[in-house]
Amino acid sequence: MEKETIAVGLDLGTTKIVAMIGKKNEYGKLEILGIGKAKSLGVARGVVNNITQTIQSIQQAVTEAENQSGYKIKDVVVGIAGQHIRSLQHSDYISRNNAEEVIGDKDIDLLINQVHKLAMLPGEEIIHVLPQEFKIDGQSEIKEPVGMYGGRLESSFHVVVGQASSIRNVGRCIQSAGIELSGITLEPLASADAVLSQEEKEAGVALIDIGGGTTDLAIFKDGIIRHTAVIPFGGNVITDDIKEGCSIIEKQAELLKIKFGSAWPGENRDNEIVSIPGLRGREPKEISLKNLSKIIHARVVEIVEQAFAEIKAYGHEDPRKKLIAGIVLTGGGAELKHIKQLVEYITGMDTRLGYPNEHLAGNSDEEISSPSYATAVGLVMNSIANGTNSAVKYQPEMVEQKVVYRQPAQTVEIEKEEVEEKVVEANTPAQPESTQSKISKSFFDKYLDKIKNFLDNAE
Repeated sequence: MEKETIAVGLDLGTTKIVAMIGKKNEYGKLEILGIGKAKSLGVARGVVNNITQTIQSIQQAVTEAENQSGYKIKDVVVGIAGQHIRSLQHSDYISRNNAEEVIGDKDIDLLINQVHKLAMLPGEEIIHVLPQEFKIDGQSEIKEPVGMYGGRLESSFHVVVGQASSIRNVGRCIQSAGIELSGITLEPLASADAVLSQEEKEAGVALIDIGGGTTDLAIFKDGIIRHTAVIPFGGNVITDDIKEGCSIIEKQAELLKIKFGSAWPGENRDNEIVSIPGLRGREPKEISLKNLSKIIHARVVEIVEQAFAEIKAYGHEDPRKKLIAGIVLTGGGAELKHIKQLVEYITGMDTRLGYPNEHLAGNSDEEISSPSYATAVGLVMNSIANGTNSAVKYQPEMVEQKVVYRQPAQTVEIEKEEVEEKVVEANTPAQPESTQSKISKSFFDKYLDKIKNFLDNAE
């Protein structure tokens, strides 16, 4: 009988840090075993700006997820975003020595590794190399070249690039929190896995993930990723605008946005007013909901217009590149009232809200099914695809006491941590490697090794 794989995703957001532990149930759906969340204090606009606070937030989220699930986390797949992320298109080819042999995974790996050697700007490194269509001996539009014959294998690639220092800071935080890094995934790709159907990816769809600090965009057409972008604005700039515009503190601005906020000013009448308690005995402050909506509307329009500019830059107006499935909104910002109608009004494209519940088991908590957890759910799915067993059951009888092994000549004391470590190794099942996981691992393995070597040498 196949042993279950426990997967862990870590979403390092600007507003919250989420650690999620899950596994696939017998129906192929994702069963969430535990979820931990902590206020994100050391991350701004998707980039770590305070190592110590980020480590504390990660540890808090991880401990909560472990306590809830009864599993000890060993390693995580982490999501990466931030304004330093950019993407580019690149084509490359290899000439095969023997055209009479069928093309295999090793040929695709060779081609991908060749792209990884591309010269980047100083301080930049390649995060993802995503093959699009392949060409074999001039024959184009091949989606799956494995098993075919040919001498020249060619492909167009979507290459995602980021600042090496920002990625290493993320690696340092995770390692210092006492866990290993098993994979790095661009956050819009993780969110896309969680909320988009294969039919939408085939028809053409733009995913807009409005997070706390950034708005991430991923465009798919013909089932292939075509464009990614990270816009350095998110829900926190809306909160800042409310704070400044209404002269209130940030906590009150956030609550106002969530409870009474609307992206459509026409919804509120002039006489609708909310009263905010004053600070330290001061008079309460009265705020018009119409003015509140106007402040929110102005900033949301700016975010949506930037996302729409990226969609137009991809070439949506070209009939062959038309995104028939329109736009899917996800992330915490997608829960803002009337944002769907505003996006449809600005872009003229069909829009729906993206919930990750399609991939979740039926008994999942309603909170986890909300758009704000789409990235975390996608990261757990990515961890399952990688095939790593990222968590093991607690061994309570080993935790309670010191174990002393007595030998005739001497007494050797073994600390409980060492015993736990051995138990972890003994209980980790051997993982069968699928072809898909081999190819997906080839994106990360060398890169992760590079990060780990860097972190080890920096000790």
